[in-house]
Amino acid sequence: MGRYTGPSCRLCRRAGEKLFLKGDRCFTPRCAVERRHAPPGDISNRRRRSSDYGIHLREKQKARQMFGVMESQFRAYMDDAFNTPGISGLNLLRTLERRFDNVIFLLGFADSRKQARQLVTHGHFRINGRKTDIPSYLVRTGDAISWKEADKQTEFYRERTDGIPKRPIPSWLSLDQGDMSGQVVTMPPDEELQQSINSRLIVEFYSR
Repeated sequence: MGRYTGPSCRLCRRAGEKLFLKGDRCFTPRCAVERRHAPPGDISNRRRRSSDYGIHLREKQKARQMFGVMESQFRAYMDDAFNTPGISGLNLLRTLERRFDNVIFLLGFADSRKQARQLVTHGHFRINGRKTDIPSYLVRTGDAISWKEADKQTEFYRERTDGIPKRPIPSWLSLDQGDMSGQVVTMPPDEELQQSINSRLIVEFYSR
């Protein structure tokens, strides 16, 4: 199955919570989760209670959709998490947080992870001075992230960087507002990993 190209708000309604897929719209009354609390689909055939498998599957899908990761890549992340010393669930979340497109989103250079993925793919950013157009690239401690120099003279760049920081910057990242560059200070600490995702349910799903 290919990448989902339908309405982003439908995914939020299916998850029953905001996945922040539409940027600033998610913080306004126009958010679909606030306007329509019911999940999409025909309510006449809806089950009253989800099975244990359904609960585990829903949490896995929520994590995939939030970070925009395909199933095969998500499974590879999970395999690495199992083979890495430590708590598998935290290992998975730490890997997702380190994705290049997610870092661009966290630094405020994009309104959503989807937009960040598009900006990275189009080659607007550099890591340690080298062009990097792979959204799934995993950043490391000490990596310096900057805009392409040619972009800094464009209206597009000014629109994207106006008002930064738009959101609080995580402690494991630093932002230099002078030249709009960022740096990975350390690996994401446990307390700053995505709290809305229950990683235990995902680990149990892949442990079946």
